[in-house]
Amino acid sequence: MYEVILYYKFTSIEDPETFCEEHKQFCKDLGIKGRIYINEEGINGTVGGTPEQVSKYKEGLTSIPGFDGIDFKTDTSEYVPFPKLKCKTRDELVSIHKDEVDPEDGGNYLEPHEWKEVLENEDDYVLIDVRNDYESKIGHFEGAITPGVENFYDFPEWLDQVEEEISKDKKVLMYCTGGIRCEKFSVLMKEKGWDDVNQLHGGILRYAKEEGGEHYKGKCFVFDDRLVVPVNEDNLEPIARCEITGKPADTYINCANMECNKLFVCSEEGARMMEGCCSEECRQSEYKRPFDPENAFRPFRKWYNYFDEDFKERQLEEEK
Repeated sequence: MYEVILYYKFTSIEDPETFCEEHKQFCKDLGIKGRIYINEEGINGTVGGTPEQVSKYKEGLTSIPGFDGIDFKTDTSEYVPFPKLKCKTRDELVSIHKDEVDPEDGGNYLEPHEWKEVLENEDDYVLIDVRNDYESKIGHFEGAITPGVENFYDFPEWLDQVEEEISKDKKVLMYCTGGIRCEKFSVLMKEKGWDDVNQLHGGILRYAKEEGGEHYKGKCFVFDDRLVVPVNEDNLEPIARCEITGKPADTYINCANMECNKLFVCSEEGARMMEGCCSEECRQSEYKRPFDPENAFRPFRKWYNYFDEDFKERQLEEEK
């Protein structure tokens, strides 16, 4: 069994490029895989490996001055759900496309047990899912507003559109997968006049571990090869439907047509019917990845795992 950790830390990094190079080598030496983003604000990552590798990684990271106290969300997996290690610098740890959004000015933290108490004992609040539409589609807290946005950087515009519809006298509860998006979005809500802004500390993943996922419907989308993980073990019924058959489903696949690659909810039956494609047009494409019925939900890989340079050259020609 392997471990997967999700974490972030807002802390000043004077030389992100050098820090990134050294951190990448540290990860390579340990043999862990995953995605790690670094900039002057801090670090945001999700990595996997053996329990020993993950333990050494956490010990090494938290021993760096300024990186103590990281809230690691830990899960187990039968395999390492990352094809390789990607460690690089980014302009933003989480892409909101707005300057000077300081998490220090964000909302109050609610620990998982406090969050549950509010859901069970209060009713004068507004609950907001601060994730993309394809995430909330397969799982969300009961009664949550699920904005139909495709990217996190669309949230500021969404907030402008609904500002008059959400009373500024109401308690605001917001949540995301691991907490980092709420760190930024809560700042925007406070800047616009909401005072009682609260965020689920550690996000859905920590809530699932500590409170069993009660009041959460469906599953949680994750950005690794697993794509979805259970939250409430007592209620695993899908809340979404297969886009091919219309039957309940909560598994995602990427369209097997490499020129489409659409991420969509698909059941095993639907995947077999369409050979992993989202439409008949895609199923007839000459650039359809080979379909293996026994591994219908195996994560897709880059184009060069399936096609030669002619495919890439054709893409480049079409983009001119």
